[in-house]
Amino acid sequence: MRAGPGAPGRVMTHLDTARYWIPTSILVVVPASTTSEVSPRTPRPTRADVRARVLEGAREVFADRGFAAASLDHVAAAAGFTKGAVYSNFAGKDELFLALMEDEVAARLAAVETAMAAARDLPEALSAVATELHRLDPRWQVLFLEFWQRAVREPAVRPAFVAARRAVRDRVTGVVAGFLAERGVGGWDAQSLAVVVLALVHGLAVETLSDPDAVPGDLLPRVLARLTGD
Repeated sequence: MRAGPGAPGRVMTHLDTARYWIPTSILVVVPASTTSEVSPRTPRPTRADVRARVLEGAREVFADRGFAAASLDHVAAAAGFTKGAVYSNFAGKDELFLALMEDEVAARLAAVETAMAAARDLPEALSAVATELHRLDPRWQVLFLEFWQRAVREPAVRPAFVAARRAVRDRVTGVVAGFLAERGVGGWDAQSLAVVVLALVHGLAVETLSDPDAVPGDLLPRVLARLTGD
């Protein structure tokens, strides 16, 4: 070995641990596996998925806060996205609400059509219609009235609202036309009866919100039965 310090030419024959510090342990980190493992990335949601989640978030936010008090920030938070994700699917709060209204109406009409198809006679069919319509969330009816008021007062909003309501009437007209043809009910124009049905539904909903005891559950089917001559 080489000469130790302080003793030129002297050769160390042993390790002087008193003079030289030697680490007693060396920490070596060894990975559990020598194979590189990369966690799979969570797939990005599709545009359709984002839209569906935004609508679901909007449904709860609008129902809880009302249209005026709800903001797109609230909707984005409820959906689990940034506000940019909302704007990537909807131009603004009005468009978002109208899309939500379209979804709600489509779901309710699909349920009505299914119930009517299973009915054995006219009274049962009308009763099924009333039952499905009574399942509407009362908060949604309040929202509809709130937005209806906005559309009536705001010229910029009204055209889109009118177009949305026309689409609803067209869908209801189709349901009514099929019903009249299958049951052999005459004397009614399907479109006119569709308007009457919608007016009854919304009018009775307002009365129910004001005083639930004033509107018997069988009132709507009884009125419709009289109108269709049963």
